[in-house]
Amino acid sequence: MQSQHFNDFRFIFCYQDHLTKFVILRPLKSKRAEEIAYNLLDIYTTFGAPAILQSDNGREFVNLTITELHNMWEDVKIVHGKPRHSQSQGSVERANRDVEDFLFL
Repeated sequence: MQSQHFNDFRFIFCYQDHLTKFVILRPLKSKRAEEIAYNLLDIYTTFGAPAILQSDNGREFVNLTITELHNMWEDVKIVHGKPRHSQSQGSVERANRDVEDFLFL
């Protein structure tokens, strides 16, 4: 979405619950950890925080995001972990592809 920004929003944050396959999309102006953490906090206060946060971004970025999230919400407990099922990553990729197909019809 970087080349087709709208009101300074250049990225799409895709949050998926692996159990229900429920997807939440949020527009982002940047990929900064602070902005990601803010959006995660909003989702968590609406739906509840997960026990495991999986990301396809690098470990350093995830660490920064978790640090920012912890600064905003001290009681949140998130641990690093690999997906319990190998199909989890495939599910994320399918959701991302579906979003892309939907946006560029």
